Amino acid sequence: MKDVTIVCDGSSLGNGKGDPRAAAVALLGFQGLWKGFGHFLGRATNQQAEIAAAAIGLEQLKEPCRVRLFSDSLYVVNTMTGSFRRKTNHDWWSRLDRAAEGHTIEWNWIKGHSGHAVQEIADKTARKIASLGRVEPELLSDAVVELGTVEL
Repeated sequence: MKDVTIVCDGSSLGNGKGDPRAAAVALLGFQGLWKGFGHFLGRATNQQAEIAAAAIGLEQLKEPCRVRLFSDSLYVVNTMTGSFRRKTNHDWWSRLDRAAEGHTIEWNWIKGHSGHAVQEIADKTARKIASLGRVEPELLSDAVVELGTVEL
């Protein structure tokens, strides 16, 4: 099994207000190289964007992998490790469950906005996609360039 690192983040600009604009980003690291994936989600909450970010990362894996997944969402990490009960967002959780199938995943919480290089880039990229309302390919390639060969 390959060892893969995923650092993911979701953003919902206007969360809890009339017309949120959400996006999700996953940065995948393998042998010191990084690749970025992002989606504009439209009207979604911050929690939904965080779930989607983890799913997006896992959906990119083409074979079963050992995954160290990092999220700044305690909601995602604690739900996937069984500490939180699923009360809402069942469609979003189903997507993440499907994406997680077949992988051995270590779910890690990482404090957001605390200077962690990869998490900061994921956050910045998700906010930019949410703001633009679309994914611009250069945003993801710029994120990867900014990462260089960062190791976790």
